[in-house]
Amino acid sequence: MGQKTNPIGARLGIIRGWDSNWYASKKDYATKLIEDDKIRTYLNARINKGGIAKIVIERTLNKLIVTIHTSKPGIIIGKGGGEVDRIKEELKKLCGNDDVQINILEIRRPELDANIVADTIARQLENRINYKRAIKMAIASALRMGAEGIKVKVGGRLGGAEIARSEEIKQGRTPLHTLRMDIDYANVFALTVYGKIGIKVWICKGEVLGKRDLNPNLIAGGKEGDRPSPAGFDRGDRRPDRRDDRRGGGGRSGGRK
Repeated sequence: MGQKTNPIGARLGIIRGWDSNWYASKKDYATKLIEDDKIRTYLNARINKGGIAKIVIERTLNKLIVTIHTSKPGIIIGKGGGEVDRIKEELKKLCGNDDVQINILEIRRPELDANIVADTIARQLENRINYKRAIKMAIASALRMGAEGIKVKVGGRLGGAEIARSEEIKQGRTPLHTLRMDIDYANVFALTVYGKIGIKVWICKGEVLGKRDLNPNLIAGGKEGDRPSPAGFDRGDRRPDRRDDRRGGGGRSGGRK
């Protein structure tokens, strides 16, 4: 049953925080939940080439705080901050709330974010690049940046075939049942000329042995070495030699495929 469970949902409250942080009474809960979904759908459509990894929504009594985690902050901010101001005004109209704040957080190593990796593969498939080539390039980039394992599964009319099928390529380890393993997961689709192709990505970033701050903005910003930071590998004090040996000592031919 481990394969049927969303790896992010299974780890909520253990090593991962919620992407929506607010409290509501019973009569307001459904309204705010639908509003959150509208905000995320709108921003993903509005900034479709902005490299969005995730959108964190926080609410205080009258204030709405939207934090966009992206690998391309310049596209969202725009020239002189003009673009982000326009997005803020559009969100005010969408939510009917005059007090909206937008924060932009840059992801330093997009190769280790499942949403960005899956989106990159999807864009390549839409541009008719061979799916195996696109997947292998994504896997190589993730492992080079320090991932312990990555698994990519694609399904649909691969290569324009008449009969749909699914294929899975993986390298390293992605233990889904180990809840202290930091596994990022994404599920996106590519709109190709011959139909939709679904893409699933699992990226294992290693074990979280200590207590982690569950605020998603702090984790994604690289606090306490939990996630990618400009200073180098996260978890650099754990198993650095093993990764180097595995990368440089003749590949993974001796390991399990």
